[in-house]
Amino acid sequence: MAQFESGDFQRMVQAMSSCIIVHDAATKAIVWANPAACAVLGFTLEELLPLKAPDMSAHTARYGRDIGLRWLQGAVERGINIIEWCYRSKQGEDIMSEAVATLVHLSGGDVIMVQFRDIAREEQARRQMKRLESRLKEFMQDSDEGVAVLDADGRFAYLSAAGRQLLHLDAAPGAALPLLRSLCVTDSRHELERVLALALPDGPALSLGFSTTTGAEGRRRWFQGSCRHIDIEGDLTGHLLHFRDISEQVEAARARRDQQAALEYLARHNAMGEMAGAIAHELSQPLAAIRNYIEGTSLRLRGAATDKHPAREDLLFGLDAAARQVDHASAIISSVRAYVVKLEQTEAPADLNAILADTRYFIELKAAEAGVRLAFEFAPQPLMISCEKVLIGQVILNLAFNAIEEMQRAPQARRRVQLWCQADGGRALLSVRDQGEGIAAALHERLFDGFFTSKVSGNGIGLALCKNIIGRHRGDIWAEQGAPGGALFRFALPLLPRLADSGVQQLRP
Repeated sequence: MAQFESGDFQRMVQAMSSCIIVHDAATKAIVWANPAACAVLGFTLEELLPLKAPDMSAHTARYGRDIGLRWLQGAVERGINIIEWCYRSKQGEDIMSEAVATLVHLSGGDVIMVQFRDIAREEQARRQMKRLESRLKEFMQDSDEGVAVLDADGRFAYLSAAGRQLLHLDAAPGAALPLLRSLCVTDSRHELERVLALALPDGPALSLGFSTTTGAEGRRRWFQGSCRHIDIEGDLTGHLLHFRDISEQVEAARARRDQQAALEYLARHNAMGEMAGAIAHELSQPLAAIRNYIEGTSLRLRGAATDKHPAREDLLFGLDAAARQVDHASAIISSVRAYVVKLEQTEAPADLNAILADTRYFIELKAAEAGVRLAFEFAPQPLMISCEKVLIGQVILNLAFNAIEEMQRAPQARRRVQLWCQADGGRALLSVRDQGEGIAAALHERLFDGFFTSKVSGNGIGLALCKNIIGRHRGDIWAEQGAPGGALFRFALPLLPRLADSGVQQLRP
């Protein structure tokens, strides 16, 4: 093992890259400095020895001579003392340093050995971090997004103030936090745990959704955000969650669905109100005939009491005729019932031709009462669409009844309504044309708005319902000026792929 002499230690200290200045413990005067300290401060050792604190420190009160002396004296009293000190070089440059003063007992007397290192870059980085932290706090102060880190056990390793507010947790720093999964409703808890299990190190961020109940009333709240695995060495490891409260959007969507259901309920049952007048008129004829036949038969039977024997054939004729009229009335009622009771609420493949054919009976009833002639044309091939048949049938009835009502104001010779189906590229197209006064250009954009109507009586909800139904079936509905006159209402629905891919196009001339 090498043996060290006293001069060896001096040479080792002189070779150190750390800056060392030695002060006399009693007078605090500089008695020695290693080459590294001289190089950093820009002084030779001879220049450095007579200097005092003001000569080699920044010119501010916090680096005054008395403060420097108290720091060095603290090392004498306690053995070691640390301070942040801003030295000043011979060239006038400030050198922010961490200085450690240590009392050393030497054979010739006690000295204070000061080791210092330049921490200017560290100080600048610290200031930048403080500014960044302040900015982030300001930015997140009004943020509506919560930030959380969950550890491997699902506990909160970090939860931002906004996150505490969103989850309705105690906002006091250091307050105990429950497990996030314990806040979630059952079905949401399973989804949260599934996403956490899938969010692996170096993996992409995953969409996250969960739901909680908060408050004494147990109000349910919905959250949406993202989740990814993080591993910040020496700091945080776990799952980083960004989340925001979407309860208002969820509740608004639910309200829209409820409104949609209410509108569809109206659509499914509106046909009965529209058809009531026409059906009453149609039923009045067989009912009147039944009454006549029964009264005639009754008179003949009463004549039997006065020895006027009615012919058996006459009685049977009257009863048979009444029975036929009963069958006719029953057929009318059965037709109505067969249409209205189809209240399915799920989509199924259907032929638009067949839906138009199903509504034809009711359109003819309405047209007969108004003295309107009808013309129906069907596409030569099936027009298969995915729809709720009763809803699409209601749209057809609505458009047809509107056209018939428009024709009631026209001269008898012009009272004609045309309805036809056709394939138009990848769509099934249905058109209803009347011979009325047409639609003013300024009204085209407002026709399908709720509660718009050009009728003297009516609330305009019919066309709004039509637009709602067709839109939900991924289609379009619009109105055009008829040629040579009148109005043309049309709606188009996407054909099912098999027919759409065939390129069939059958346009009406």
